[in-house]
Amino acid sequence: MRLLVFLGLVICLWILIKYTERKQIFYPLRSIEMTPDRAGLKYEDVFFNASDGVRLNGWFIEADSSRGVILFCHGNAGNISHRFDTIVILSQMNLDIFIFDYRGYGRSGGVMTEKGAYLDAKAAYDHLAKVKKTKPGKIVLFGRSIGGNVAIDLATKVDAACLISESAFASIEDMAKSIYGVRPPRWLLSNHFDAMSRIKSVDIPKLIIHSSDDEIVPIRQGRMLFDAATEPKEFFELTGSHNEAFLAAGRGYSDRLGRFIDRYLRSDE
Repeated sequence: MRLLVFLGLVICLWILIKYTERKQIFYPLRSIEMTPDRAGLKYEDVFFNASDGVRLNGWFIEADSSRGVILFCHGNAGNISHRFDTIVILSQMNLDIFIFDYRGYGRSGGVMTEKGAYLDAKAAYDHLAKVKKTKPGKIVLFGRSIGGNVAIDLATKVDAACLISESAFASIEDMAKSIYGVRPPRWLLSNHFDAMSRIKSVDIPKLIIHSSDDEIVPIRQGRMLFDAATEPKEFFELTGSHNEAFLAAGRGYSDRLGRFIDRYLRSDE
């Protein structure tokens, strides 16, 4: 009887850990609050499928005179309609933008998981390559916060001009250690987002961006990723909070991104 009670408590604890883990990582919102035409931007409302059949939604925002396209992987909260400041900044760089919602976010179907996020990013890339006929050398992989981890994973699987990772972290285990002071065993967690091991095999040029004032993901996480990355690589240090550092940087932000992207866009002819 005692054994059954003990096993029951272990199972309940395990379920609680998994539930808490998920709630601390993903904060999706379904409601789309605004669309790019609010800012006078031309866009296509795109629906496409991940390889496991999940229906996804995104926006393809056209530049007046495009040199390439940014595939943007957003962070863990909200949805694509909460990235308006980013969309406006990137739209001024003469680049198309393809921003998509992971499963469980916005109008995308399914439920968010780490594996699902990777499948969704790959599906977005495939849409650019197969439907939009975009050459790999014209695609910039860009992820912010947990989206940086997703973009790093994608960069290990596809060809692209370059990779931009902003405010990403080394892994969930490393983040847990920075918050709680203890690194949990890998087997205890369902989600890992292990960018640290993946970035070592990313061959394309990399720009790692992080704020020294980041109150959510300490800059040490970004430095760890940069140190693990192979050349060519650059580090761009910002100041300001996790969610607003790119805004605080003003024109210097878009200028630095523009110079990096210009250096590595390819014709692929």
